Amino acid sequence: MSVPFIITIFLIGFVGSFLSGMMGIGGAIVKYPMLLFIPAMLGFTAFSPHDVSGITAVEVFFSSLSGVLAYRKSNLILKPLVFYMGISVLIGSVIGGAGSSFLSENAVNIVYGVLAVMAAIMMFIPKKGLEDQLIEEITFNKWVASIAALLVGLAAGIVGAGGAFILVPIMLVILKIPTRVTIATSLAITLLSSIGSASGKLFTGQVPYMPALVMIAASILAAPLGVKASRKINVKVLQGVLAVLIMGSAVKIWLDIFYK
Repeated sequence: MSVPFIITIFLIGFVGSFLSGMMGIGGAIVKYPMLLFIPAMLGFTAFSPHDVSGITAVEVFFSSLSGVLAYRKSNLILKPLVFYMGISVLIGSVIGGAGSSFLSENAVNIVYGVLAVMAAIMMFIPKKGLEDQLIEEITFNKWVASIAALLVGLAAGIVGAGGAFILVPIMLVILKIPTRVTIATSLAITLLSSIGSASGKLFTGQVPYMPALVMIAASILAAPLGVKASRKINVKVLQGVLAVLIMGSAVKIWLDIFYK
């Protein structure tokens, strides 16, 4: 790999991982299209979708891990929610991945697209009176959290995409979790859910190692910076940026459905 190519991949990883740390969405939804299109646009060897999915699967694990470590002393990670949603989304993604051969890809993409639109709509629902709540005072419906995460995991596992950008609005709107706690907790959930996909890609030889290592280096540097930025940004601004990213994700999924 040439030096300009390495710099390009590093910058893609840095931007995506910074957003990951700041927004708690894993970052794959940003990094995937950037990796797929930007190197080719700049005249470098284009990555195939297969390559990109392998790189992002591994890199999201390290990006989420860096973000969680940066949050470890913040008292913002709601551990019971990580347990219920993390285990459920992991189980769902494993089942979804195993059962994907029984469903048409287009049918599942439509299901995932519907979930993404619902997530985008939820982000624009007003959220009042939640942000000053102490983490010790936060309660949530364990059944709703587990079932929602399981369903998102099923769809994400079948499609082969991340589900964190759908889980975030579920946590904010349905479970009534404060924004900063949601961002920190969703990174921990993403870390759990990424273990299966990253392991599967590595064990089956689907990861181009050098580009993945460059992305991992970028994520280790950028995700903690994103975490620091999220602590200084107004909650309303964070919610607005999250809404835009999730809406963009929904649009991308539907474009993939209609033009694939």
